[in-house]
Amino acid sequence: MLIRIVRMTFREDKVEEFLEIFNRSKHQIRAFEGCLHLEFLRDKNAPNIMLTYSHWASEEHLNAYRDSELFKTTWAATKALFADKPVAFSSERVEVV
Repeated sequence: MLIRIVRMTFREDKVEEFLEIFNRSKHQIRAFEGCLHLEFLRDKNAPNIMLTYSHWASEEHLNAYRDSELFKTTWAATKALFADKPVAFSSERVEVV
């Protein structure tokens, strides 16, 4: 399993627009083959910073999603709203304590 975290900083006047984009696409993302879990988080002290936290069956599944039309259109609309570069990384679970 692959864990993907994406931290996005939006222009303050574009937060609502991003929320609309996410709300339109979240069920499709979650239903995408290989997506096992999807969470949406907001920074407690900076409401224009959002994160997605997702679990994927494999890196191949994540890459298939990233190559999909769903991702391409959603990401194109999303990145136009950024105030800063997004930070994304993939991890694997080592241990749950």
